[in-house]
Amino acid sequence: MVLKNILRGYKKFQISKSPQMNLVWGFFLYILIGVLLLSIPLFHKTNISFIDNLFISTSAISTTGLVTISITDSYTILGQIIIMILIQLGGIGYMTLTTYYLLFTTRKITHWHKKIIGAEFTMPNTIKISDFLKSAILFTLIMEIIGAICFFIAFTSSGMETPKAIWYSIFHSVSTFCTAGFGLFNDSFMGYQDDTLINCIISILAISGSLGFILITDIWYRISGKSKKISFTSKIVIYGFIVLLFLGTLVTYFTEPLVHSTGKNALMKSFFQTMTAMTTVGFNTISISDLSLPILLLTVFLMYIGASPSGTAGGMKITTLTAMISVLKSRILGQKKITFLNRLIPFERLYVATSTFILYTSLIFLFTFLMSFTEQATFENILFEVASSLGTVGLSRGITGDLSAIGKVLIIILMFIGRVGVLTFGFALLAKGTTQGKEINFVKDDLAV
Repeated sequence: MVLKNILRGYKKFQISKSPQMNLVWGFFLYILIGVLLLSIPLFHKTNISFIDNLFISTSAISTTGLVTISITDSYTILGQIIIMILIQLGGIGYMTLTTYYLLFTTRKITHWHKKIIGAEFTMPNTIKISDFLKSAILFTLIMEIIGAICFFIAFTSSGMETPKAIWYSIFHSVSTFCTAGFGLFNDSFMGYQDDTLINCIISILAISGSLGFILITDIWYRISGKSKKISFTSKIVIYGFIVLLFLGTLVTYFTEPLVHSTGKNALMKSFFQTMTAMTTVGFNTISISDLSLPILLLTVFLMYIGASPSGTAGGMKITTLTAMISVLKSRILGQKKITFLNRLIPFERLYVATSTFILYTSLIFLFTFLMSFTEQATFENILFEVASSLGTVGLSRGITGDLSAIGKVLIIILMFIGRVGVLTFGFALLAKGTTQGKEINFVKDDLAV
């Protein structure tokens, strides 16, 4: 009876809040449940502080992959299973499972569910929410099963024992597709830097997850005959991803001495380094702390951009970058309308992209500034950690475990904002209810820029 009253009260609380605030509270609740479970001593191999459990829970839900302690050395198999479940929940998104279940059982989605899904996933008008949910759930399930099978073949071929290979395959398949970057190897995948099969499995899973469920839904529409062409959003994502991946790989290959240090597979290492930053999967096959400054800055830029909206990757998104380039191009050419590839971009989308760009950049500056006071680390290492946290990437220069308590809290906040979305988080905190029945007359003035 008490539980029913609590659930009823929470339901009323949810309905009374905006979709953006619902997302913030929803992911916060996931993290809270995660840290409570991870704090149970039964799931520990060693003593783990509350702040570290909170850090791991937030990192898992946000699919970041930054860790202050070793997952393998600190948590039992049950603790690792909880972390994997948190990664899965964070990867597919808040309300996705429950809304899909509602659709599956009643064939209907409430207006409230639609608003929350619409706030979490930015979708073009050509895609239905019900089709999007079906594609997201089914594609996730299919890819993670295929990934686990492929990982199992690769791990057993490398000499890993069968029971260990089964668990490692399942865990890493979920972690990779959700671009979480959590691994059960303490050196990420540096031990497999020359293993072509492992590199291919991670790359395919990470790219599949990061390119987004919009693209998958578009492809399904095309195959099923519901549409004769894919959406403009999907085209931008594909073009942008290929261009950035190609250029990033090329620059890394020709300018980074570290990828040539072993004398073989330099191109594969260059590709993997670029891919892991763009998809925000967070695994690495080379030492991130040994990267040269130019490639370090390139990696920060790629983490900053990320991949596709409505996917498992973090970052500012390729579509946001495209919108910013379109604004710049139109301004330089003196065009009144803002276009890209001869397509007119709606102003409401430009407002969202501009706001995201400003907020995202401001947060990186602010938290780098704050951590410069709290941490005994170099500027580039702090900047890298901040960009990795907000982009939910998980790559690190090795300072995560040495962060101060305040530093850990700052990174936790960044990971949370990165998962919820900078604009969603800002709107949830700062937006006030609309004033109904009143028309505000603003004084028109000029501003020189």
